[in-house]
Amino acid sequence: MIALSLGEIAGIVGGTLHTVGDHDPASIVSGVVDTDSRQMTAGGVFVAKPGEHTDGHRFVGAALEGGAVLAIVEHRVEDEISQIVVADVVDAIAELARAVVARVRAAGGLRIVGVTGSNGKTTTKNFLARILQDEGETVAPIASYNNEVGAPLTMLRITDSTRFLVCEFGASAPGEIARLAGLVHPDVVIELMVGLAHAGGFGGIEETARAKAELIDAADAAGTAVLNIDDSRVAAMRPRAEARGLRIVGFGQGTAADVRAADIDVSAAGTSCTVHVRTAAGDERALPLTLQVLGAHHVNNALAAITASAVLGVDPAAAIARLETVQIAERWRMQPMGSDEVRIINDAYNASPDSMAAALRTLAQITGPGERTVAVLGAMSELGEAAGDEHDRIGLLAVRLNIQRIVVVGAEARRLYLAAVGEGSWDGEAVHLPDAEAAFEYLRDELRPGDRVLVKSSNSAGLRFLGDRLGESFS
Repeated sequence: MIALSLGEIAGIVGGTLHTVGDHDPASIVSGVVDTDSRQMTAGGVFVAKPGEHTDGHRFVGAALEGGAVLAIVEHRVEDEISQIVVADVVDAIAELARAVVARVRAAGGLRIVGVTGSNGKTTTKNFLARILQDEGETVAPIASYNNEVGAPLTMLRITDSTRFLVCEFGASAPGEIARLAGLVHPDVVIELMVGLAHAGGFGGIEETARAKAELIDAADAAGTAVLNIDDSRVAAMRPRAEARGLRIVGFGQGTAADVRAADIDVSAAGTSCTVHVRTAAGDERALPLTLQVLGAHHVNNALAAITASAVLGVDPAAAIARLETVQIAERWRMQPMGSDEVRIINDAYNASPDSMAAALRTLAQITGPGERTVAVLGAMSELGEAAGDEHDRIGLLAVRLNIQRIVVVGAEARRLYLAAVGEGSWDGEAVHLPDAEAAFEYLRDELRPGDRVLVKSSNSAGLRFLGDRLGESFS
């Protein structure tokens, strides 16, 4: 965080300051701001957030031992640390983030990118951060820091020398993106796609589309909207962006895109394509791209990052060269594990119908002659009324892709299993197991050399840890 006095912070968050020792309102703080006491370093600010299972106020002492010099709390604690008491610590860090970003921006040089979409946010922000870090100091979210806590904490990591801030905006209900993006008003906003992820919280896919479009409304008035023109619901956001006076740049695989991909090829070694970039003169540059990251669905994420970085002044050829160094999108996202004999693809950090289908297609595409496809699938969460039908659809797709072993884990995913059996996978190709432990015992005996194994589920199903165990067992 930039250097601020205790008094300044208290004023920004509207709290009451209580100092200890030689601290006074003029004392300067410039350390890390976090809700995790284990992340504290010397000079840090600990945010004592009450949680569902525990209360951050219990860990103020641990944060102090880790080097924290200030705690933002909702009630005073006994620990000998300077404290700012506020009504709501989540609201407080949002206001602090707003003020910090505004100060750095006013000094000149900071450019802000906001990314949203039902799928691909984390991969795209990682791609974009990799491109931009060679241009100047870049701050981007850790993992999926994209909610009411994670997004402000990311913003608070900027310093006076930060040139680029990449923000990932997730949401599970209307208004959340507007509130978070409204803290910083990005110069560039990226709309990836609208799908059924979290549709249960929104009440349907049309409501999801309206929520994702909140990012366009929050963009800086002189900003640019980077739109996936292949997605009809994103393409329909164009009039909204035009009404705000935003510059519009499209990416996708259609010929109308300003940055498009052609000749996509997926193999076990990665994903290749030709990127066509329309120049200001109306000509096209054709640039080869070979991603180490598995899956055709990551091509659009790469296009989004190339497009946004071009808006920020990065030559597309340089952007592509940097993307080609990225080995994995993120831990637990199409992460290759295991060995050449038994390859495990751990993609179980999250799942929606779109990402589940894309991962299954990738599994089919990267499996060669004499090799066997094995899909280990868990539940997709937060789909609301669509949950049953969407699990049915994935079960049908797995069979139609000729996935040779379908291992369904957990009661919440049972409809996926029943759909696979009903479609024709009844001779032992599909099995249903109660939990990850049972699945591990089954797979430890079932897997053999030549197997290509996808592990895919929503985070709540916990199969990412099953993927880790399988990767270690077959390494």
